[in-house]
Amino acid sequence: MSTHQSPNILLITSDQQHWRTLGKNLPGIRTPHLDRLADDGVMFRRAYCPNPTCTPTRASILTGQQPSRHGAWSLGTKLPEDALTVSGLLADAGYETSLVGKAHFQPLRSAPGFPSMESYPLLRDLDFWRDFHGPFYGFQHVELARNHGDECHAGQHYALWMEERGLSDWRRHFQNRWGEYAFGDDPHPAQHHRWSLPEDFHPNAWIADRSISRIESARQSGQPFFLWSSFFDPHPPYLAPAPWDTLYDPAALEVPSADPAELKFATPLLREVLKPDGDFRAWQETPFESHGLHSHVHDRSALAKNIAVYYGMVSLLDKYIGRILDHLEACGLAENTLVVFTSDHGHYYGQHGLIAKGPFHYEDGIRVPFLVRGPGCLRGVETDALVSLIDLPVTFLSAAGVSVPSAMQGVNFAPVLNGTGPSVRDHVVVEFHHQPTALYLKTLVQADDKLTVYLNQPYGELYHLPSDPGETRNLWNDPSHATHREELIRQLLYAEMAAEPLPMPRVANA
Repeated sequence: MSTHQSPNILLITSDQQHWRTLGKNLPGIRTPHLDRLADDGVMFRRAYCPNPTCTPTRASILTGQQPSRHGAWSLGTKLPEDALTVSGLLADAGYETSLVGKAHFQPLRSAPGFPSMESYPLLRDLDFWRDFHGPFYGFQHVELARNHGDECHAGQHYALWMEERGLSDWRRHFQNRWGEYAFGDDPHPAQHHRWSLPEDFHPNAWIADRSISRIESARQSGQPFFLWSSFFDPHPPYLAPAPWDTLYDPAALEVPSADPAELKFATPLLREVLKPDGDFRAWQETPFESHGLHSHVHDRSALAKNIAVYYGMVSLLDKYIGRILDHLEACGLAENTLVVFTSDHGHYYGQHGLIAKGPFHYEDGIRVPFLVRGPGCLRGVETDALVSLIDLPVTFLSAAGVSVPSAMQGVNFAPVLNGTGPSVRDHVVVEFHHQPTALYLKTLVQADDKLTVYLNQPYGELYHLPSDPGETRNLWNDPSHATHREELIRQLLYAEMAAEPLPMPRVANA
């Protein structure tokens, strides 16, 4: 495959970003570079993650498979090292493949038979990371970190970069304890809202700097590149260096909240998390926690300040994404680069009374921002076509002229980009699987209807989105929707059956 026929591919992801938090969607929030990306390409208004937590979705972005297929079904699991990945296939096709930033394909602890390179104490073994840059899941070159904000997970290549740039005392800007791991005797408590770390050493600055370096490496070699620039923000903790922590006035912001009327139709799970002392034993069958199974009761004024800092984190993220995009243009690569910006999953900041994330499939948690610009793309178009993050590998491989393995469950959304088709999907499936049987839900999303089924539970959820965009009236138990509910359950089953990949073609009668 010759270089001029092979578009470069730049995937930029944020972490836990609500789909609305772009200037195009939310007047008042400042994201000029992402807005420019939308103006130059296509903005998908109905993009969904396959799982509203990190590891399962990030593994899906690599494999083009649902978490129930690729094996990294929950946080605290890992994607097998021998998984077939888009990065590996593109590397085999002559691409220079790199990942800069957050991987989270593996857990923070190793276990017998399941070693993790993203675990303690290896995270802080800088001598190891000084010599390791891959290969890693098909990426020929990686530069990794694992912390959000001032979490003590900071280390790996990010720490080396800070030291190389003169911040030898970087540890004082991060917490020094996680579980049984402690780093020194000095107390480094969690910081709130304003981060002591100077902006020049923020993870955003590191990711932008090293992403530009990888683009230059490919440009000089003459190879097409596949680069995943994987940012950490605006994932909590709500923390930003000055002046970004005060960029927005909490008093001027809308603070979402639960609609009291929706509790009449709520599932038992939602009812429990909205109590100050909910009982979650019915959903717990292993020693490991399920994200979101805790009280979500919160103080409104404190939440307003958190939202203000969250928005500031989004604007800071936009600044450094702009640096990468500007470099693409300055070096003449923008015209032949397929650029995708998205997030691994959404975020709750008061919607339905919820905070952060958990076993909930409301639009706020499973819908993601999704912008695409590149060769042959329409410009300045917004679409309601459904798309899933599992579609990224198939679309990337197709753009590169690489055969798509039958194991991939996604679809190529290029027809939406070039205007030859209004959509490529009539549904999306979303999963959450944090306990083997006690907490497993699947959701079927269609243009108008949305159905959620809980394993071994009599309750579920059904929403008609055009008439109930806030998802406050659960129609699961509404007698007038019983027949429609059963039809949607069948459609979910059909969708799952149709998505099962065939490991090989049938070659004989017997």
